[in-house]
Amino acid sequence: MGTHNFIAFVLIILTLIAIPGPSVVFVVSRAIVLGRRAAVLSALGNDFGFLLQLCAVSVGLGSLMAASQTLYSAVRLAGAVYLVYLGVQAWRHCRELAATVAAGAPELTRGHRVFRQGILVGLTNPKGIVVFTAIVPQFTVPGHDLPVQIFALGLVCVLIAVISDVSWGLAAGTARQWLGRSACRLETISGAGAVTMVGLGVSMAVDD
Repeated sequence: MGTHNFIAFVLIILTLIAIPGPSVVFVVSRAIVLGRRAAVLSALGNDFGFLLQLCAVSVGLGSLMAASQTLYSAVRLAGAVYLVYLGVQAWRHCRELAATVAAGAPELTRGHRVFRQGILVGLTNPKGIVVFTAIVPQFTVPGHDLPVQIFALGLVCVLIAVISDVSWGLAAGTARQWLGRSACRLETISGAGAVTMVGLGVSMAVDD
C-alpha cells in the first residue's frame, strides 16, 4: 500500500471510530456509573473483543457472518441483550455506588470482571464486523496474502479504537469525579448512565 492510500485508510478509520457508537456510549456509561478505572478497563476489554473479531475475520469467519443475515442478527441481538443486562444491574446499584464514591471508599468493581464484560460487548458489536469485512479489504493489495493484509490493517483499526475509547473513558471518568462531590448528583448521573446502556441495547436490538 502506498503512503497516500494508507493516509486515506487511517483518516476513514479515524472518522468511523471517532463518531460515537456502541463502544463509545458503553465506555462513557461505564465511566459515569463505575468511574475512570472501570471505564479504562471497559475500553480495553471492548477493544480486545474488537481484536478477537479481527482474528475471526482474518480466518474467514467474518465473511461468513457478513453473508449470513441470521448469524449477523444473532450476534447483534446477543450484544443488545447483554447491554440491557448491564444497564439494569447498574441501575440497581447506582445509589450504593454513589454513596461509596462520596465517602471516598474504593469503587465497588473488580477489574477482571469489568474487563470480561467489555470483551463481550466488543465481541458482539457488529460495527467491527462491518469495518473488517467491508472497509479494510478495500485497501488490500491484490496478489499478496489477503488474511495477513487484513490482520495488519485491522491492527491499525484496533490501535485507533484503543486511543479513542480510553480517551472518552478518561474524560467521562474525570467529569464523574467532579460530580462525586455530591452523592445526589452522582446518583442521578449514574442512573442516567444505566438508562443510556439500556437504551443502547434496545436500539441495537431494533436497528436493521
